[in-house]
Amino acid sequence: MTARRPAADTLVVVDVSPADPAHDHDARVRFLEQDVRLVRVGTAGDLDAIEGEVRRWAPRAHALSVTGLAADVDLHRLAAIADGVPLTDGRALAPVLQEWAVRHVQTEMPGLFNNARTVVIGAHHRGTTRILKEFTGNVEFADPLLRLDLPALAEHALAWPFALVPPGLRSALAAPAEALSTALTRRAARESDVVVATYDELAGFGLEDLAGKTLISSSVTDEQLAELASRGVDLVIDSTPQPFEGTVSAAMLEAMMLATVGGGALTDDDLLDIVVSAELEPRLLQPNGPRRKSRFAFVIHPLSQEFFSKVEPLGTIAGVTPGPVMGLVEKAVAYAPPFVYSHVTGIRSPTGAEAEGWLITVGGTPKELMAHSPEFTYARLLSAAETARKLGAQVMGLGAFTKVVGDAGVTVAKQAPLPITTGNSYSASGALWAAHEASERLGLMQVDEDGRMHGAAMVVGATGAIGSVCARLLALASDELWLISPETAKLLALKHDIERTTPRATVHVAATPDRHLPHMDLIVTATSGAGKRVLDITAVKPGCVITDVARPLDLSPADVALRPDVLVIESGEIELPGDVRMKSIGLPPGVAYACLAETVVLALEGRYETFTVGRDIEWEKVKEIYRLGLKHGMRLAAISGVGGVFTDEDFARVRELALRERASLSHMSHTSHGVPPA
Repeated sequence: MTARRPAADTLVVVDVSPADPAHDHDARVRFLEQDVRLVRVGTAGDLDAIEGEVRRWAPRAHALSVTGLAADVDLHRLAAIADGVPLTDGRALAPVLQEWAVRHVQTEMPGLFNNARTVVIGAHHRGTTRILKEFTGNVEFADPLLRLDLPALAEHALAWPFALVPPGLRSALAAPAEALSTALTRRAARESDVVVATYDELAGFGLEDLAGKTLISSSVTDEQLAELASRGVDLVIDSTPQPFEGTVSAAMLEAMMLATVGGGALTDDDLLDIVVSAELEPRLLQPNGPRRKSRFAFVIHPLSQEFFSKVEPLGTIAGVTPGPVMGLVEKAVAYAPPFVYSHVTGIRSPTGAEAEGWLITVGGTPKELMAHSPEFTYARLLSAAETARKLGAQVMGLGAFTKVVGDAGVTVAKQAPLPITTGNSYSASGALWAAHEASERLGLMQVDEDGRMHGAAMVVGATGAIGSVCARLLALASDELWLISPETAKLLALKHDIERTTPRATVHVAATPDRHLPHMDLIVTATSGAGKRVLDITAVKPGCVITDVARPLDLSPADVALRPDVLVIESGEIELPGDVRMKSIGLPPGVAYACLAETVVLALEGRYETFTVGRDIEWEKVKEIYRLGLKHGMRLAAISGVGGVFTDEDFARVRELALRERASLSHMSHTSHGVPPA
């Protein structure tokens, strides 16, 4: 006999659950212009009671749902007991909601799941996992069979004979695999960015460390959300829309949909019509306020053999190894696989965005990188990118000489598993930022209220990636500009382009700088000459500000020591926002090279994209990264030189020496022309 349903003035939907009856409720809601009575009945895990409740409610309900049943419960038997009343456990709707939630969030918060370290707890998240794998390969499973990443058919083939084993023996056989899987999952969960689990699965697994993580779950109650907030969860993604007060499950929502269409199966058109008409959406809950943590990696390398003393076991070897032998060590280390030099934490923007990252070292010094083909360096950078991918980085920057080898990052960006930037846009911006501030503090060159420097400036290495942008910036900020490069054709083209875009600029060109050095008030060196002589510092004008943006530096400490009346700054250093913790990279705490800072800015902004690669830097990107840097609290660091940070006393001393030297030169000039000094 088929159960008779009541008249449709009020639809009755009943959810039967193995949960505690203490949470039972009977409520009236409005759904799609229809009055609906929602009833939830708990049975405390008693399967016979579940069957009894289905039998009791079937004659009075338009649809039934069963929530939270074990996978081995016979749903067909319950459907037979329902005797023609639609009954569902949500398995048709839940995968759609799971996939929709991931895609919805990836649209609302672009890149959130890119390369995210993800841990899946429980075996009922196939829809979520399948879509997450479009954005990240870093997925771990708590379930031993899922950990093997088998196709569903193969997984079923393994699970079916195992189900025939008596329960006691089955538990004994499964225990070692489950223990190992749990241990591996706990380790992965500690370092994860995203956890996929229902609240009950999360509680059953006993995962404590949830601070800063994103949880993809379903049917999260207000009480559960408060508990997750207390554990420091950043974002809770509830895949089940909650259109009413209280909380409904995916099964219950599907049952309501079945009731509104009059029973039978839901077609795709039915589902789409209901979702749009009811304005259903996954929930994005931020229990601790708007937050977002991004992840970056940055490649560094030793600039000289001195670096080896900072990294064990090379530090021990360097301490007992003669100099000639260290040359062999230097050659050998160039072939070493990349490794993580430092985990970077504590970066926090005034906007609330956070970032963590990893400094990854490749072994070659500039000498060794130049001794090999570009493909040698490409291979090591791609290996570093793979390391970064496994760590969960969403963008990777190239530092020092790695960004100038070959085609300056283009090949690496094409082949790497994550976006790449050389940081040269921010390096160019930082170079002039520091030079301008240093000139003002030194006070020997007139700077008007518009920031224009009334003096002569020079860029050595003007046709290079950073040098060309520095030249364009200086053309806007100085009266007279000299461009220096041995690349004659490129130099002439650059001069023409600057004069075309900046008509007020007076631009000169030369292949070598030395003849013009005595007249320069500001010099930027950006040659990437890796130890070659760039300019004769003894010929420089007293009080000149030299900004050395090359890595390795164009001017050695010995060069700088020759001219105490000249201010030589290592430009581009940026103070990162927050309480930054990372190993020393030769700068004050919390200070980074501008190329590293560009990578951090992109992470904080959620711009997981290849931003600066190649030898031609886009002027618009230089302005954009400068603006984004200010937005996220980047500041020009205390200006530093080869001896460390310049103090007010250092500026005063250089100024005094420069004025004294200028007076001496003026005296000599008048004397040589037979004119008595004033």
